Amino acid sequence: MSQIAFMFPGQGSQQVGMGQQFYDEYEDVRLIFKRANDILNKDLKKLMLQGPQEQLTETENAQPALLLSSYIVLTLLAQENIVPDVTVGHSLGEYSALVAANALTLDDALPLVQRRGQLMEQAFPKGQGTMAAVLGLTEEEISQSLANLPTDEIVDLANLNCPGQIVISGTKSGIDQAIPLLNDAGARRVIPLNVSGPFHSRLMAKANEEFSQALAQTPFQAGKVPVYANVTAKPVTDESEIKHLLQQQMYSPVRFEQSIKNMIDSGVNTFVEVGHGRVLSGLVRKINRQVKTFSVQDTKSMKKFIAWYKEEFV
Repeated sequence: MSQIAFMFPGQGSQQVGMGQQFYDEYEDVRLIFKRANDILNKDLKKLMLQGPQEQLTETENAQPALLLSSYIVLTLLAQENIVPDVTVGHSLGEYSALVAANALTLDDALPLVQRRGQLMEQAFPKGQGTMAAVLGLTEEEISQSLANLPTDEIVDLANLNCPGQIVISGTKSGIDQAIPLLNDAGARRVIPLNVSGPFHSRLMAKANEEFSQALAQTPFQAGKVPVYANVTAKPVTDESEIKHLLQQQMYSPVRFEQSIKNMIDSGVNTFVEVGHGRVLSGLVRKINRQVKTFSVQDTKSMKKFIAWYKEEFV
């Protein structure tokens, strides 16, 4: 019997046109777009379907847009009686995972992630913080290299994605100084990422203080299914524990690889990426080739997954 995890992408997966096919084909989706516009009091639909890309990529727009694109797929799958046994999200995607687990409503999640995006954008002077992907080194090897940086430069492990792919985050000058150290340690490549800030590093602590107030005012419920938390890589359903972990999420590493391994150990053998992009399904294949992966981001991929599900379960 298959155990199914729904996975939700984070920032970076946004693209103009995401959700267009669903919008064209389903009246329910057109209503969801309208509802999101009303909740946020902005034209998110126009940004997602028409752009411009630069505006969609701004953190305060990208975060609600990605959450909405995942919610649309989630709703269409639920109409086919397809629901997850467990959920996980990558960074921002954790909020979509909580909506999927019924721990958070769309009406509460959209303004919350918009606020999260605003605060992350403001947390550190633009252009002075950044992130880079390190290929071919272990967590320990990277940590040893970073220990050789000057003490006034902050660079932290940010995303532990899959074997041989770890993202670091910190001051731009710190990352610039880290690159030769990592190359000397045997990194296959160090790729600077096109991001607007040092996300999931200690430099986000300031944003997190203000965000904690928004979190405190947002109602959460106990999750109907376990959500694997970024901070611990462990399942959580209790609403006060969910909030507690979200308070640390912004400045802590995303333990994606460990989350997937823990899910597989608990019996999950099918991973479905819900929303725009194929990044997470690619990471899962690098973590374990034995499990089944789907990415559902348009009508064709959705129908293919639904057909597989019905054959497997109905």
